[in-house]
Amino acid sequence: MTLVTDQDRQRIADAIETAEAATTGEIVAVIAADSGTYLHVPFLWGSIAALAVPLPLIHWTWWPIQSIYLVQLAIFVALTSLLMLRPLRFRLVPFTTKQARAHKRALEQFMAQNLHTMDNHTGVLIFVSVAEHYAEIIADTGIHSRVPEGTWDRIVADLTSTIGEGRAGDGLVTAIREVGTHLAQHFPPGVARDKGLPNHLILLPGV
Repeated sequence: MTLVTDQDRQRIADAIETAEAATTGEIVAVIAADSGTYLHVPFLWGSIAALAVPLPLIHWTWWPIQSIYLVQLAIFVALTSLLMLRPLRFRLVPFTTKQARAHKRALEQFMAQNLHTMDNHTGVLIFVSVAEHYAEIIADTGIHSRVPEGTWDRIVADLTSTIGEGRAGDGLVTAIREVGTHLAQHFPPGVARDKGLPNHLILLPGV
């Protein structure tokens, strides 16, 4: 995964550590290569194309049904194989479908990283799914209820804009600092404790 460099990963870990030093809240940053395989897409388009083949051939040619069947089968195999190529496959997936898959994986990561177990419900996940061009901040109820509406959306918008400029590391560091500022404002540091959650950037392979 080349979205961030080793240097970026260290900067992100340092930013998380610095932010958490000023709050009892917890921040976890996750980058996923993708949030779905979408393997149904090539088969769907291959089937649609294959089903459309017989009608014009039956009406406009004298080919025997066996020949038409072979053409139909060849088109299904050829188109399905072509669309198995990752760039083409992902391009054909509707944006809403990719968004829903990425959101689902973000929620799964919120639970998998144990952010829901934080005292006062102050866990915050910063999630990026590369293939879907998707980013999201999920904040538990304790901090979410105290932050003005639209705050997380604004931070995400700035993050995605910076990623689009090829500066993912800068975008994540800035997002972490801003999230940390809100956590520190509402949940200042209390008694030191080992929360047991990772400060380093978590990189997830493809599904």
